[in-house]
Amino acid sequence: MKWFILYIFLSPLWVVAQSTSEVKTAHVFVALCDNENQGIVPVPSHLGNGQDPKSNLYWGALYGVKTHFKRSGDWEYLKSLSTENPKILERVLFKHKASNTYLLADAYDGKYIKQTTIDFLKATGGDNKEKVAYNSTEIPFGGGANVLAYVGHDGLMEFSLNEPFEACDDGKERDAIVLACISKDYFEPYLKKTEANPLVWSTGLMSPEAYTLEAALEGWIKNESDSEVRERAAQAYHKYQKCGIRGARNLLVTGY
Repeated sequence: MKWFILYIFLSPLWVVAQSTSEVKTAHVFVALCDNENQGIVPVPSHLGNGQDPKSNLYWGALYGVKTHFKRSGDWEYLKSLSTENPKILERVLFKHKASNTYLLADAYDGKYIKQTTIDFLKATGGDNKEKVAYNSTEIPFGGGANVLAYVGHDGLMEFSLNEPFEACDDGKERDAIVLACISKDYFEPYLKKTEANPLVWSTGLMSPEAYTLEAALEGWIKNESDSEVRERAAQAYHKYQKCGIRGARNLLVTGY
């Protein structure tokens, strides 16, 4: 009886400790599609207004990050959050239904694509750590997240960055997903400086829609190998783009 009472008393504490230790986090930086301020082939105006997240191609449209994850059967939309960063027009928090994984997604004003890129790269090196409060728990994002993702146009085709990107000395391994055109070529010099592991990125022109991101994260959550995560991403891209699985595998790669 004493052991039973002790178990009942301690087990909630054990569950809390266990759940806290198993928390995994992903932070997604979305540069809203912007016909006026980005070097892109123009899309319909309601999709390419970089100052309006609601219908933006990479956020509020059918396969935009916010809409796609809200429609997903594997993720739960938790809430919209405020942020003191005026360049972020909307911030939303999700939780994976089958694991203790949280996803924070930021919709950056499209005219600030350069700052979006800088913020993403700094986070891959462990910089700009921040915590989001939810249900009396502080969840680590920014440089404190386990995986960082960039979604949008590859602005590095038009501008260069002179910031001193580097890895902090916290010893934490971080994965990076870069869904943008030819991202391997353009992001590689910077990610090597931050020492992030490129989980999935591209070798050619692509549509950075959220189904690819969701598929990659599902493999990552399941602790699959990098090649298995990349295969999930390629399969999803082929499913929606009808590009052929060989083409999708050539487009989406992993590692340096």
